[in-house]
Amino acid sequence: MSRPDHPRRRLLVAAAGCALAAPLAAWAQAYPNHPLRLVVPFPPGGPTDIVARPLARQLGDALGQSVVVDNRGGAGGSLAADYVAKAPADGYTLLVATVGTHAINPSLYRRLPYDPVQDFTPVGLLANAPVAIVVPASSPVRTLAELVAQAKATPEKFAYGSAGNGTPGHLSGALFESVAGLKLTHVPYKGSAPALTDLLGGQIPLMFDPVQSVLPHIAAGKLRALAVTSRQRIAVLPGVPTVAESGYPGFETTAWWAVYAPARLPADVAARLAQEVERIARSAEFAQALGNLGVHPAPDGPAALAAYQKAEIGKWARAVHGAGVTLD
Repeated sequence: MSRPDHPRRRLLVAAAGCALAAPLAAWAQAYPNHPLRLVVPFPPGGPTDIVARPLARQLGDALGQSVVVDNRGGAGGSLAADYVAKAPADGYTLLVATVGTHAINPSLYRRLPYDPVQDFTPVGLLANAPVAIVVPASSPVRTLAELVAQAKATPEKFAYGSAGNGTPGHLSGALFESVAGLKLTHVPYKGSAPALTDLLGGQIPLMFDPVQSVLPHIAAGKLRALAVTSRQRIAVLPGVPTVAESGYPGFETTAWWAVYAPARLPADVAARLAQEVERIARSAEFAQALGNLGVHPAPDGPAALAAYQKAEIGKWARAVHGAGVTLD
């Protein structure tokens, strides 16, 4: 025989349910309750770091916690990407991914320690920028045509630096070699900053790098831009022609940056981060931080980023295979 549903019993059951639910609700509302780590796959001062710093400041303000920038260079960004892929999926470790880490490297490297799709949760697209082809201001090379002519005549004198294997600079250089019929020596560095130091010091004669890292040196008269890899000329360098208009129609490469978290990020945390990252990427403050550097904000949410990444993986796979570039 069943016991009567006494009012006091109902109150005890309800209280017990609330006691169980309270910690869960408190946990969900607590995020974030300590600082976040924003992993940048290249050293300080390079193109990715330039995009990451204003994001970290604004994201910290939005979440009410400090966001620590953690620069981890090496292997074309793969070391940092692998680190984030294997981090706890709790929303406290994020990656400022690049076109290299999440679109180029899968085709470029024979063995990649992470899967750029399966091992990550897409959070949001941030920005994009063309690559600039630059030489020291003291170089006798003044145009892309002169570069090609001299490189064909004396190929042993022409090596180009980049931020590392698999970066937009590296692959843009490889693609340009292919279309121009050149054979240049690629010198990979662990980021743009050390490569630029050697370029400015005369240790290397040429560099392919996203425009924001070289622009201050162009403005200071220390570097000369021969061309940019965008489809059209850019506002910050209106006098610099595109590669396409310099005799190589259809040539275009673009660097981009996005935020990813480890795979299986809790839905509520993923939604919060996506909302804040997209809001920041659309903000006037973020645009102002990037606008005078030749970088364009490109805000998009997780679904759009996933679709864009898929298309970019296919595009760069064709480019890598066409250029015949593979790395161990």
